Amino acid sequence: MEYFAGAYDVAVIGAGHAGIEAALAAARLGCETVCFTINLDWIGNMPCNPSIGGTSKGHLVREIDALGGEMGKAADANTLQSRMLNRGKGPAVHSLRAQIDRREYSKYMKHTMERQAHLSLVQAEIVDLQREESGAWLLKTKLACVYRAKTAVLATGTFLDGKIYVGEYCFSSGPDGMFPAMGLSEALKALHVELRRFKTGTPSRVNRRSVALASLEPQHGDAHVVPFSFAAETPPENKCDCYITYTNADTKRVIMENLDRSPLFGGVIEGVGPRYCPSIEDKMVRFADKERHQIFIEPCGLDTEEMYLQGLSSSLPIDVQEAFLHTIPGLEHVQVLRNAYAIEYDCVNPQRLQPTLEFTSLPGLFGAGQFNGSSGYEEAAAQGLIAGINAAHKVLGREPFILDRSSSYIGTLIDDLVTKGCNEPYRMMTSRSEYRLVLRQDNADQRLTAYGYRLGLIPEARYEALQTKLAQIEAERARVEKTVIAPGEAINAMLVSRETSPLTTGVKLAELLRRPQLSYEALARFDPTRPALPETVFEQVETDLKYEGYIKRQQAQIAEMQRLEQRLLPADIDYHKIVNLRLEAIEKLSAIRPRSIGQASRISGVSPADISVLLIHLAKG
Repeated sequence: MEYFAGAYDVAVIGAGHAGIEAALAAARLGCETVCFTINLDWIGNMPCNPSIGGTSKGHLVREIDALGGEMGKAADANTLQSRMLNRGKGPAVHSLRAQIDRREYSKYMKHTMERQAHLSLVQAEIVDLQREESGAWLLKTKLACVYRAKTAVLATGTFLDGKIYVGEYCFSSGPDGMFPAMGLSEALKALHVELRRFKTGTPSRVNRRSVALASLEPQHGDAHVVPFSFAAETPPENKCDCYITYTNADTKRVIMENLDRSPLFGGVIEGVGPRYCPSIEDKMVRFADKERHQIFIEPCGLDTEEMYLQGLSSSLPIDVQEAFLHTIPGLEHVQVLRNAYAIEYDCVNPQRLQPTLEFTSLPGLFGAGQFNGSSGYEEAAAQGLIAGINAAHKVLGREPFILDRSSSYIGTLIDDLVTKGCNEPYRMMTSRSEYRLVLRQDNADQRLTAYGYRLGLIPEARYEALQTKLAQIEAERARVEKTVIAPGEAINAMLVSRETSPLTTGVKLAELLRRPQLSYEALARFDPTRPALPETVFEQVETDLKYEGYIKRQQAQIAEMQRLEQRLLPADIDYHKIVNLRLEAIEKLSAIRPRSIGQASRISGVSPADISVLLIHLAKG
């Protein structure tokens, strides 16, 4: 017997990293929101590596924060160790990464959601989803409770018809021994949602006291810690170290001798795995000439001895896992707390979604996170935020919120998914952005906070703080363009020591800062009028000066791209009736339904000639 449990504006299915951001965004925009999760105690769980950020992923977290999302604040509050990656390279690829206390992070997110106005948390498994004639969505739980929502967000992660693989053993399960979501896939198929199977995996967790840490290379956190959140008043502290070790010839021998017992190579696993995060057995096959592979041993929390072996994902049988672990320096006598496994799950073809992350053929239904074919907590949270905003906007009658590729890594991520699609779990990388020198993690607040403020997700005080920062940057830029540094024995000695030419006449401070060998820090004692400003202001001015020519070039490219993005395609356009369009282009355009000429130009199979035909068609009205 069914029980009607309530009506809401927005329903979110799943409380992982995508579901959290979607539910919080919708509720903060004033929509009555309900969020369902199979287990309340695993909200924001990190079933894979307990870390936030990393190369390009740190960009996503800072953009989420700049828009008013929660991930950056939660990461700062639960940081165990923080490092800025790629410091030896240019600022475009600097990426913040923090090791996180996984259980404390989960508790933080659960409490944040419990306290959020307009948001109801419900522990329940959604097994059926139907659309009423009115356009509303009916959601049915395993215990026959029925909820009605005007819009719904699917953020099911790796739970959807999840299957665990360890050697010859296979069973239905979610990650970390959780229940899988078993009924919802059939409901989605009944709605003609195109599902596919993807796979991911996770390494063993081991007991710290069984690891010979003294024999390993320690990896310390940064002396100067940078927070993820632009609103942070104080940076997080480093509380512990990570460690590095390596596989060797014996590790490879054990794995290769047992490759026939791997479900990955035995053809048992059907799902497609992530190319950029392969299992250790996959690495041994793909990189057969490599003598060793780096392994990071990282803590899972301050109140647990559990440690994570980053780089040792596997689906090999348990006896093989233990055998190859014992060949690795520092792990000779290691005690395994949780064995490694692979997990296979259902996800959607993201090309069936609009840039708002709403299904093209199912109005009011949105997808986010690994359900959309992506991998990673940060990619999931970014999509969840955008899906939650747009689900709320649909209810509130507001314009869709879409970020283009030139605005953000979030815009690039979503455009890649909905326009190009993915045949494997999609991972964000700095190389995916054409405009990465403009879309740096350090200027995410300048690029996106105004959007967050207009949406209603950024408070007045934080917006005003940004305006103050922008004014400081402008004033400091004007100062260095006017300040002249005179030649002298001391400054010339410093310049020669840094292998740059000495001064023979007065030179503007801005010209000195443009030299790659110099910095604000190096010139500080020769700059008597330097004002007392936050380091972030000096960082922005120096970066803008050093890369000024490249930035101007990218801004010109962005202007051209935006010209094409503003040429919108009618929602009801019939591509079959457009003369001279190639058959492949007609098929791709009809399936994806691009929003603009710019998006159409990025679809695989749509040629420049096809774009010319579309432009002529639009010109004819």
